Amino acid sequence: MDSSALLRIVLGQKDKLKEWKSIRQGVASALIEVECLRTLDRLGLSRGLPDEELAAHREAAFRLIGEMEIVEPTRIVLSRASQPFPTPLGTLDAIHLATALLWRERSPADIVMATHDAALATAARACGLGVIGV
Repeated sequence: MDSSALLRIVLGQKDKLKEWKSIRQGVASALIEVECLRTLDRLGLSRGLPDEELAAHREAAFRLIGEMEIVEPTRIVLSRASQPFPTPLGTLDAIHLATALLWRERSPADIVMATHDAALATAARACGLGVIGV
């Protein structure tokens, strides 16, 4: 799961993952916490969210992240992220995809990438992963 999918849940946006309630186990790079909290802080400043609302969003992000399997961006993950992918990706998306690919290699369970990012979805599909959210 990448931060775009989690943030739409946290923010209660209408176009959030339809499959959210059917996800049995969430797996994400540890980057998800940094990305989500930085985005929430930017939204708080740019939209002038009241402190209570921003705190509630941050609390929801921490709770949902706490329910997931978090994968640290190890040297192996970073090395895989630095290798070419079949389609162009930014650095953080490459780390998310490398995390998913390495998880798939080490886990017997099927893995599906949850994202609302079109570039990440395209790259994930090109690497043989199922995708939801796009």
